[in-house]
Amino acid sequence: MDTVEALTAKSLLALPERIQRRLAGRPVVLDGQPLATETQLLLRLQRVAREPAVESLPIPEGRRALLKQSVLVGGKQPVGKVRDETVAGLPARFYEPTDAPDVGPMLVFFHGGGWIYGDLDSHDAVCRVLAERAGVRVLALDYTLSPEVVFPAAYDECLRAYAEIVGRAGDWGADRDRLAVGGDSAGGNLATVVAIEAARQGWPCAFQLLVYPLTDATGAAQSRQTFGRGFYLTDEFIALARDTYSPDAQTWTDPRVSPLYADLPAGLAPALVVTAGFDPLRDEGEAYVEKLKAAGVQARLIRFPGMIHGFFNMVGVGRTARSAVDEIADALRAALTH
Repeated sequence: MDTVEALTAKSLLALPERIQRRLAGRPVVLDGQPLATETQLLLRLQRVAREPAVESLPIPEGRRALLKQSVLVGGKQPVGKVRDETVAGLPARFYEPTDAPDVGPMLVFFHGGGWIYGDLDSHDAVCRVLAERAGVRVLALDYTLSPEVVFPAAYDECLRAYAEIVGRAGDWGADRDRLAVGGDSAGGNLATVVAIEAARQGWPCAFQLLVYPLTDATGAAQSRQTFGRGFYLTDEFIALARDTYSPDAQTWTDPRVSPLYADLPAGLAPALVVTAGFDPLRDEGEAYVEKLKAAGVQARLIRFPGMIHGFFNMVGVGRTARSAVDEIADALRAALTH
């Protein structure tokens, strides 16, 4: 990570909003929503720095670039304890909040990155914030990325890992009846399909935390067209992610790839679905909320209208994204500690 770049971003995003507005330029309003000033400024900084889009780079270089970006905006976040683990042969990282009870709830977290980017380090900061702010244990899993493997490999790995976690919950001081699944973007997709299969298998799963999940690989939603360029997540990134993870177009409507096409089972866990107003994945995430409600599942939607895809990782810079993540963590606490 470039130290000067990190300090510049952090300093500018700490300025008063009125000064940020001058630096960011004229307000951006689209689909009836104003883009958050901090977000607009961060996007402008990215353009000024002339950083190449992750999806324009060879995948190994793109992975390094995404990790650099994530560390830059994530910062160093405190948490009670952290240790690396192995679950079902997969690398994992366990986070325990300060003053955790001997036994408590635990979130099983799947990182985003389009199934081809991301790892335990790219989402370390937000996992720390979730654990400490919500007061719940977090166990983050690192599944095998594409193109090294393709669908259904990551899906199968995550299911095996969750099944093992159910059987080993006591190893982490986790209350088996208060296990939750969660993730962002592609990780939200994996959390969604794990929750569906958990309900079918009768495995305990008390809650779903789905942050701007991809739920329809066909890309039919209007927000894909409205926000597919200029707001960090692009059409090109989404196409690369989908075509690398599920290269067979016939799988794009497979419920294990696109949960919007799933027949939802009885006993599906309550869900919080979080969307961002300027996110190409916004509409399909919100359509999934309606699908859950139609199936009788307790589902809540929180849309952060001024945010872009990726805000979930921005816990170390500015105020707007961090405030949103704190709200998400508070909702997770309420869902799992009552």
